[in-house]
Amino acid sequence: MYLEKTVSEAINYRRSVRIYNAEKPLDTAIVKKCIEQASLAPNSSNMQLWEFYHITSKDIIAKIAPFCFNQNAAKTAQQLVVFVTRKDLWKQRAKANLKFVDSNFGANNPKSEQSSREKVARNYYGKIIPFAYADFLGILGFLKFLMVSVIGIFKPIYRQVRKSDMRIVAHKTCGLAAENFMISMAAQGYDTCPMEGSDTLRVKNLLGLSFGAEINMIVSCGIREPKGVYGDRFRIPFEEVYKEV
Repeated sequence: MYLEKTVSEAINYRRSVRIYNAEKPLDTAIVKKCIEQASLAPNSSNMQLWEFYHITSKDIIAKIAPFCFNQNAAKTAQQLVVFVTRKDLWKQRAKANLKFVDSNFGANNPKSEQSSREKVARNYYGKIIPFAYADFLGILGFLKFLMVSVIGIFKPIYRQVRKSDMRIVAHKTCGLAAENFMISMAAQGYDTCPMEGSDTLRVKNLLGLSFGAEINMIVSCGIREPKGVYGDRFRIPFEEVYKEV
């Protein structure tokens, strides 16, 4: 019986694999399980502004490969997972969090009877999140930026309130999910390669994604050929990047 790797083993096993074995298919259910584990990644304000497109169709993979510039990691992939940000769904996801608050504390509680935790949660998703995410043609974002810049002179304040800032937040969050996925795959002895080199507009159109959706990255999946790992792993010496304060 196969034993999953430990976290440390999976991290060390994971490499960006460029060539996959054509004779060793992946178990779709296992890949789906790894995507489910991706959804457990930490994310900003628990807004979960992401979607995961699990591509198992060989025809679709063949169509996507040229949009990834026919790199080997795409051409030889057994499956693909497209990580997508959905910043445009912030209202729905805020409401989902408020509904979860209702399930924990009860709905329509008078303010005088709410616990401090409930008050903080309802204020956060009912007021703070709309303040951070709401925008109109960048105008509201600029006005919010001016406001927090002035307040920030006198006290610490969250400053990432422009449309471009919130877009970065959504992509950082999605990147955390992608990392969860790749480590989960490695724990199963499966291989991946995150591909930034792609025509995301053409992939978006092929998958029929909505206007507000943005592709964060495309991850190819398979089981490595020895030649699919391009040499030894190289990292800048740890001492150069580690700073203890």
